[in-house]
Amino acid sequence: MTDFKKLALPGVQQLQPYQPGKPIEELERELGLTNSIKLASNENPLGASQLVQDSLADVLPELARYPDGSAYLLKNRLSEYLGVSTESLTIGNGSNDVLELMARVYLSPDNESIVSQHSFVVYPLVTRAIGAKLTVISAMNYAQDLDATLAAISSKTRIVFIANPNNPTGTWVREKALVNFLDQVSEDVLVVLDEAYFEYVEESDYPDGITLLKKYPNLVVTRTFSKAYGLAALRVGYAVSHPDIADLMNRVRQPFNVNSMSLAAAYTALDDQEHVQKSVALNRQGMRFLESACDEMGLGYIPSVGNFLTIDFERDAAPVYDALLHEGVIVRSIGVYEMPNHLRVTIGLPEENERFVQTLKRVLS
Repeated sequence: MTDFKKLALPGVQQLQPYQPGKPIEELERELGLTNSIKLASNENPLGASQLVQDSLADVLPELARYPDGSAYLLKNRLSEYLGVSTESLTIGNGSNDVLELMARVYLSPDNESIVSQHSFVVYPLVTRAIGAKLTVISAMNYAQDLDATLAAISSKTRIVFIANPNNPTGTWVREKALVNFLDQVSEDVLVVLDEAYFEYVEESDYPDGITLLKKYPNLVVTRTFSKAYGLAALRVGYAVSHPDIADLMNRVRQPFNVNSMSLAAAYTALDDQEHVQKSVALNRQGMRFLESACDEMGLGYIPSVGNFLTIDFERDAAPVYDALLHEGVIVRSIGVYEMPNHLRVTIGLPEENERFVQTLKRVLS
């Protein structure tokens, strides 16, 4: 019988499927539970704004028609909001989509990408799928070591991925460090700055990658509507880059890669910044609550500027994860990120945060 796996590209043979956070429905079906909570996938606990939800009704009569493949309205709205040209924008089915487009355009078996240890799993995935070499730089205190990253760049390096802030650690790169790095990177090396959690960061020296684009044409900034805007189910993300880079990404982009409801929701979401600010304020409050609870329990954690906190149990965290599941509390196991002693917990609604803490205390007692 034909071994179809051996016929696949070598890079694809080495991949493991991406494992999302466990769905509530699956957990309750498996364990016979009810009233479970999910704090595993860094979703906005407030969900999409009412303004966005109301806007989707306008799209329903047109479901038989293909979406606008050029994303004309959303691009123009983003252009106004961000102060960039529409020619600099690439719209994707989530920011994962535009990250893959970057890999498809610029990576090959003859070159490489550079990522940090503990960085978002999609960067290695898209690199290896194409058969390109992956160079992983050891993290420094769970954060990306930009000096070591710079030293690793070679003639084969085509893309450097930087998550700011990083998932799953919540660590971040300060503006001075990022600018110093960009000043030293050759223009033929593309730096992809993943700002999926941009809206949550309130630190004064956190860089806004889009303001750096004019000075650094090799910089590509990716963002998403999945987090602070609460549109994870609709999958809308985008990249902002030099127009030539955007043109190439749009050449390999699938036609109609973003559906009509997603385009309409993202367009409307940009006009509801009040909802984003409510989401950020709720996140700030929840982060302080979880940090205080960890301090009280004597648990270490990685200081985070995202919408999640990664807790260090100083031992294999798998039994803790499993015990929480059996109590109907879903968090994220991150052994795949070489962090078997940690669990990542999304900031939820106040009552969800409280339930997590009380359940964790019971599990650890």
